[in-house]
Amino acid sequence: MAQTLNAEKQTAQEQSVEAGATSRRLWVLGLVFMALVFDGYDLVVYGAVLPTLFKDPSQLGQLTPELAGALGSYALVGVLIGALITGTLSDRIGRRKVVLIALVWFSIGMGLSAVATNATFFGIMRFVTGIGVGALVATVGAVAAEFAPPGKKNLYVGVAYCGVPLGAAMAALLSLLLLGPLGWRGLFWIGALPLVTLLPLALIRLPESPLWLAAKGRRADAEDVARKVGIPLPAPAVGSAAAASAGQRVGYAALFSREYILPTFLLGFMSFSGLLLTYGLNTWLPKILEDSGFAASSALTFLLLLNGGAVVGVIVLSPIADRFGPKPIVATTFLLAAMTIFVLTLGAPTWVLYIAIALAGVGTLGTQVLIYGFVSSFYRTHARGAGVAWCAGFGRLGGIGGPLVGGFLIGAGLTPPQLFLIFAGVAIVGMVLTMLVPLRHAEAQPVLVKLSSTPANV
Repeated sequence: MAQTLNAEKQTAQEQSVEAGATSRRLWVLGLVFMALVFDGYDLVVYGAVLPTLFKDPSQLGQLTPELAGALGSYALVGVLIGALITGTLSDRIGRRKVVLIALVWFSIGMGLSAVATNATFFGIMRFVTGIGVGALVATVGAVAAEFAPPGKKNLYVGVAYCGVPLGAAMAALLSLLLLGPLGWRGLFWIGALPLVTLLPLALIRLPESPLWLAAKGRRADAEDVARKVGIPLPAPAVGSAAAASAGQRVGYAALFSREYILPTFLLGFMSFSGLLLTYGLNTWLPKILEDSGFAASSALTFLLLLNGGAVVGVIVLSPIADRFGPKPIVATTFLLAAMTIFVLTLGAPTWVLYIAIALAGVGTLGTQVLIYGFVSSFYRTHARGAGVAWCAGFGRLGGIGGPLVGGFLIGAGLTPPQLFLIFAGVAIVGMVLTMLVPLRHAEAQPVLVKLSSTPANV
């Protein structure tokens, strides 16, 4: 009887510890997810308030279309720079510090944007805000991957990056509801809320990655965090392996080493293709369909279908990527993008068009989210932060180019079917690049650190 009671007590303790570990992991995932919700909000809210800025020169001065376009691009250039800089920082100073700095950085940038009284200062603050956004986009993939339990890495990364399209949708919705009572400055102040909401929670609830700690030789700290969050650590390096690990390249130096240089370029151009499709379609889809005879009022529906399809697709496909590997899934979604974009050229009924647009969202923005998961699982810990940053930064060139390419082609007089065929061709290129990525060498076998029965805060 006593043995039974002891066994039941031990089981209850283990279940309690495991529940605590799961709760802590979900806190981490929730924090980085919400950070990217605000990232998506900050990058899209400018477009939502742009008509107001055009109509009222007393806000920032008289805006021309060229100046308005430049102001919009400054944030994307900042994202590119922030992402590339972060690649070195997060692998050297840690994921936690970069996330905390980025939250402060882009919150202050949004707040200062809200008080701007001229286009010059506003443009500078959009650039500054973009640097913080880029730092978060580039770091969250590594954080989500390194706190994911075994077999759920792509799922955790996918859920985290779903915050971007949800934040974009939130910007559109809040603009409809609050632009009148709050004005455009109030909407920008909403973008600064992470400073007083997410930052305090992150200081308490976001620990440093145990895999990063272990890679830096802080084994005791790594095991302490691993016990609390219930995730495995690689076995300690011994002998020649330890010596090699001590001298291994870190960050971008690792990305362009002999081991990684080919996949680094392939993954970078995959991200370039995915973001070109994502920003190109998000920018020009309403215009192209309007030119095809659809009412302008359908634009919001089309964009909601495009981004909503991406979110649903990522949630469904990420566990499949964990089971079968991300490479075939990403190649398939690129192909799905090509096929569904091609359907848009056929003059199909409206209900078929809606389905095609939702599936195109899976193949464009959904593919980009899955690429971040692919990258996060491809690189080892010493290069993971730089790998995600490289794909987020280099790929951002595609994000900047997508709207420009679409505008150039429309200005050149191409018909909507011709435009869609070009975007479909970009998706095919992305699929081919994905298939060329070599298989990654296996990492050290993880060892699950036994969970402590004593609850501890992280």
